[in-house]
Amino acid sequence: MKTAAIICEYNPLHRGHAKQYAMLRKALGEDTCIVCLMSGNFVQRGEPAVFDAATRAKAAVLSGANVVLELPITAALSSAEGFAFGGVEVLHRLGGVDALCFGCESGDGNKIMSTAKLLRSPAFSEALREGLTDGDSFAALRQRTLEALGGDGSILRNPNDILAVEYCKALLSLDSEIAPLAITRAGCYHDTTPDPENPSATALRAMLPREDWLSYVPKAARELFSEPTIHRMAWGERAMLARLRAMRDDEFESLPYGAEGLWRKLMAQARQADTIEELIDGVKSRRYARSRIVRMVMCAFLGISETDLKTPAPYVRVLAFDGVGRSFLRQASDRGGIPLLHPGEKARGDYAELERRAGALYPLFLSPERIPAIPTGERVFSKPEA
Repeated sequence: MKTAAIICEYNPLHRGHAKQYAMLRKALGEDTCIVCLMSGNFVQRGEPAVFDAATRAKAAVLSGANVVLELPITAALSSAEGFAFGGVEVLHRLGGVDALCFGCESGDGNKIMSTAKLLRSPAFSEALREGLTDGDSFAALRQRTLEALGGDGSILRNPNDILAVEYCKALLSLDSEIAPLAITRAGCYHDTTPDPENPSATALRAMLPREDWLSYVPKAARELFSEPTIHRMAWGERAMLARLRAMRDDEFESLPYGAEGLWRKLMAQARQADTIEELIDGVKSRRYARSRIVRMVMCAFLGISETDLKTPAPYVRVLAFDGVGRSFLRQASDRGGIPLLHPGEKARGDYAELERRAGALYPLFLSPERIPAIPTGERVFSKPEA
């Protein structure tokens, strides 16, 4: 039996994700164990996940996954490179994973791997430094440099292709035996109207809380979302502004993504902006993308420093599993590559405190009429045997 991993967010889970499970098992075998490493309550966009991690993990197992583990929050709030490396590093330490499956626009695994190798070459690093100018964004400069060295710059134009390249870079960096498995992702990542067969998460988030969005969810998971408890960045705006306005200069200076004086610009805007959108618009520029600023703002709100973001998580949390997944978890525990922590199990240390703080703040992104008490922890979901 093969074991394949997917680094994911499921924000929210939809039919396209269940389709990926089917395609993966067609490629590797129907008995393939699928291990999902999923962002928790905060996602790579720098925003709160629309549904909590426990609900999304349970939905994934009901829809065909065998195990869902939580991607450390320090990886989930990183750039594409940090997100990919953090996920691959956990899987590498976990052991027992044969393949890393990812959906991408090109579906060309060979081209993605060759691009990853070129981006890691000394020649690329040297050319990148020489081409740096004050007005360039990193993304534009990287694509232009790749093309100058004979690479295919088109592979860096689409978000899932870019992430796929970062996964392969991480595999190469770790000298991992995990094999990359590219699957063509149909549909468009940025679609604002959901495609009937291949909906985008972006389009589905825009539909919420309309009930018709459920038609895009795998049938086995629809009941979970029948009375959705939705989280929105806008609903936590006042709490975020209050936190940022109270921060000291040195706290801004310690934030991730704040190099080249960007933290000073964020600090100035945070002390005068009336909304989060006004703050972001006042900081972003041609050189500094919106996504970078949003992640920086969320790290400020959650109290995550640059040092925190670069420190590997000491354990990985188990969120959900079925019978096949239970066997995988038992074997992973025996290998001891990285500790597995089930809900309810206590952890201590700086990373555990970071998790506690993020868990306490996440409910503030609910509608103001529905903010609950601080959660005390949930039981892991174990799918009953058939």
